[in-house]
Amino acid sequence: MFDKKTVYFVGAGAGDVKLITIKGKELLETADVVIYAGSLVNREILNYCKPSCEIYDSKTMHLGEIVSIIEKSVMSDKLVVRLHTGDPSLYGAIFEQFIELDKRGIAYEVVPGVSSAFAAAAALKKEFTVPNISQTVIFTRFSGRTSVPEKENLENIAKLRASLVIFLSISYIDDVVRALKAGYSVDTPCSVVYKASWQNQKIISGTLSNIAELVKEAGIKKTALILVGEFLRPDHYAYSKLYEKDFEHEFRKK
Repeated sequence: MFDKKTVYFVGAGAGDVKLITIKGKELLETADVVIYAGSLVNREILNYCKPSCEIYDSKTMHLGEIVSIIEKSVMSDKLVVRLHTGDPSLYGAIFEQFIELDKRGIAYEVVPGVSSAFAAAAALKKEFTVPNISQTVIFTRFSGRTSVPEKENLENIAKLRASLVIFLSISYIDDVVRALKAGYSVDTPCSVVYKASWQNQKIISGTLSNIAELVKEAGIKKTALILVGEFLRPDHYAYSKLYEKDFEHEFRKK
């Protein structure tokens, strides 16, 4: 069913082990070797693996060690799954792994997953793209130990006033709020979702005027997303044209 000469990069989902895709689950059940991002992936998802599966936690490994395990396993005719949190395409550091596998002539495939951004929106029961409010969603991060291109600094992004999801930045909450005020008003709704979809999920909601204080009171210092924008405001909404009675489209005529 799966090719042992191909390495499968699988999105584990946001945290709830049932949020993995069917294909991702089948790969875990079949895999001979799994390398998972232990700092973020819910370890319970490894219960899908067979008893004989070799499991490695990449949180203490550097790129060379990860690629070495992959290469040796493929050469030994073992099915390898590289398990990333959420969806691998968001802050997954997968491209550098692709480059190293290309150098070695090792094939790979990506199986998408449910990003924590979408799990957070689900937890809040919100739609990022509310008609007449916001039709643009931006995923970004604050410039910390890993820098952000100058043109993408948070002050510039804030001026667009789009629906905003900020990853990997909760420990800089004061600086984040300060930067966001360059574009958003102080009464702009803001929610922080800690460990979206996990059993110990926590939601903190406020505005830019008080969210930093609320986050500190809650003791949240990592593994949380910051969501900002008018889409969070309960009294700001408009119905879409899609289901409007008098709106014609290909599948529905007046």
